[in-house]
Amino acid sequence: MALFVRRIGIDLGTVNVLVYVSGRGIVLSEPSLVALALADSKIVALGEEAKAMLGRTPETIEVMRPMRDGVIADYMVTEAMLRYFIYKVCGRFQLMVGGKPDISISVPVGVTSVEERAVHDAAIAAGGRSAHLVPEPFAAALGAGLPVPTPTCNMIVDIGGGASEAGVISMNGMVVSSSVRVAGLKIDEAITTYVRKKYNLMIGEQTAEDIKIQIGSALPLSEEMAIEVRGRDQVAGLPRTIRVTSGEITDAISEPLQAISGVVRSVLEKTPPELASDIIDRGMVLVGGGALLRNLDRFLTKETGVPCFVAENPMACVAIGAGRALEQIDMLKQSMPEL
Repeated sequence: MALFVRRIGIDLGTVNVLVYVSGRGIVLSEPSLVALALADSKIVALGEEAKAMLGRTPETIEVMRPMRDGVIADYMVTEAMLRYFIYKVCGRFQLMVGGKPDISISVPVGVTSVEERAVHDAAIAAGGRSAHLVPEPFAAALGAGLPVPTPTCNMIVDIGGGASEAGVISMNGMVVSSSVRVAGLKIDEAITTYVRKKYNLMIGEQTAEDIKIQIGSALPLSEEMAIEVRGRDQVAGLPRTIRVTSGEITDAISEPLQAISGVVRSVLEKTPPELASDIIDRGMVLVGGGALLRNLDRFLTKETGVPCFVAENPMACVAIGAGRALEQIDMLKQSMPEL
């Protein structure tokens, strides 16, 4: 029985799902994508398999994200996806013999009670014995190893795929928080729009993400980088290759980055003065997949005047924190009764 998975933390993101198991760390990281056969709404593929099909499917199959802006957009598909990932981690045998796991799932700040209930019910329906919902910035702070129980203030900025969130945490509780539904996917969209408008070239979601990863930067680079981009010419309708520089991409993504810095600024403006002085001393910690964008920490420091640091392994912080919250659930319930 010791091998059975009892407690798992899940970061149910718009772009990726990460699963943390107590004592084992991150055991699964897959795209939150599902391929559906349109004729009978049957699931054809999930996770990595579905990602390989993105932009390459016939009309009879649709690759979709059941999560949008960090919340459930399609309940039935999300439940099926969660069940698939829980089976993958726990194994069917464990779930059949009554060894259902306790699940902790991160949710964005500012979600409605209906959206919270949908996540909770999906986790139970997918095979969980109990489900606890943890605010994403709080989970991120726990996962990043910040001293959450102390009276000193910790500020966390979580930039995911569908939403960007900022929170100030002290004494095991959220003091101030705010979120905006602008994050990694909106940055990809901005790149797609820029390339379409400037070069009359249509590119796919995957290509836009590759451009962001390879040459994207929040601030101009001292040594400019360039990449060849293939797409479909809007006028001729034929394949064409162009060359795009990092400077162009910095211009292209400036609008979504301003929205993200706006959320950070709004949290700083609402922070009590005693805690604000702590933030100036300690800085803010950047987590989430978006934290990997070049110079984003320097961009936020420049915009707010507050030092900004990228956490170690920023993509895994929320899932690790969700799992750790489950390990100390009784203590956390005193400051967050909703758990």
